[in-house]
Amino acid sequence: MSLDHVTHLECTLCGAEYDPNQVIYTCPEHEGVKGILEVTYDYDAIHDDFDASLDGAIPSQWKYEPFLPVSADATRVTLQEGGTELFDAPQLGAELGVKALVKDDGRNPTGCFKDRASSIAVTKARHAGRDIITCASTGNAAASLSGYAARGGLDCRIFVPGDAPEGKLAQPLVYGADVLAVDGSYDEAYDLSVTVTDEYGWYNRNAAINPFQVEGKRTVGHELAEQSVVRGSVPDWVVYSMGDGCTISGAWKGFKEFYDLDYVEEYPRMLGVQAEGAPAIHDAFHEHDDVSDIAETLADSISVGRPRNTIKACRALEESGGDAVLVTDEAILEAEALLGRTEGIFAEPAAAASVAGVRKARETGIIEPDETVVVTSTGFGLKDTKGAQQATGAVDSIDPSLSEVESLYGTSEQAPADD
Repeated sequence: MSLDHVTHLECTLCGAEYDPNQVIYTCPEHEGVKGILEVTYDYDAIHDDFDASLDGAIPSQWKYEPFLPVSADATRVTLQEGGTELFDAPQLGAELGVKALVKDDGRNPTGCFKDRASSIAVTKARHAGRDIITCASTGNAAASLSGYAARGGLDCRIFVPGDAPEGKLAQPLVYGADVLAVDGSYDEAYDLSVTVTDEYGWYNRNAAINPFQVEGKRTVGHELAEQSVVRGSVPDWVVYSMGDGCTISGAWKGFKEFYDLDYVEEYPRMLGVQAEGAPAIHDAFHEHDDVSDIAETLADSISVGRPRNTIKACRALEESGGDAVLVTDEAILEAEALLGRTEGIFAEPAAAASVAGVRKARETGIIEPDETVVVTSTGFGLKDTKGAQQATGAVDSIDPSLSEVESLYGTSEQAPADD
């Protein structure tokens, strides 16, 4: 199947259409990066080409290749991303007052959801004959792109804010990328990456502007729809934390495609969660007069003051009948510990924000008791061990003696029998 299944790229602001075979990032009719482009498809052609069984066996996101904006003659660059498990989470659900499931995308090859997009980025960059690929990142996209660039034999140059977590920066360095720590915020690093792209002609993976990156992310929506078919019911809610807005919009687009094609009979409502210190999409969705552009939160992956995909994110919330909530950093840390101790899933703070969002939505009546809720964990906790330490506290230090253990748990006679 050629790229003929992609009809055009369409500006989300003015509706202008562009050839999908060219390398273009935003609509030139708008200043800066406001003219975000949407990839549109010929779904009849996709349906005719998609013959995979919706049986829950998902070896990777490439099961949905007919839906992906990749030419038939392009060589896939893949580390077997996608195909992540959807876990029942009864203990978490009991704590939150819902029927909980967890989609654990922290199990992707580099430990985060962004691998779905990076696979597409490097595949398309190679197919376009580019040798250098770049992006701006708070850490996860940097690690993800660097790994896939190494896999695809491309040079990778990453721009990160100076306060990005050290654990996340170790990954791109191991993968051989040039990591440029910008003395400034994520938004300043992002702006510099766009300027450099224009100046040097490097291929830019930034999901906020590269229209094809959201298309990789939407495979999680395809997977959730397929997993719903196998389970026999569609969840009431799917919950995502929001930074630039790409992830929730991609997940919604994928699920809605399967609904529109009659592969699944219903669709879920989307709940978007932002930190109180970075609330721009939430504020736009709720039509606040003064939309904040601050970005002050320990959840670095969603610390974005000027989200570039606000329109797509708000559209996902509106079309699904969903909502958006804000949570504190303290609630995020509590949620990280809660997810770990109830279900054994280690999520970084930005990923745990979705759990905090469910709790907030239950408190405010957005989510009703016993509704089925999919909580998405978008990044593995070892990427930010500093956050984990804040969430849990210090270890107990003891001397190497039995009496020290007895002081904590009582003597063996006093302690309950472990049968």
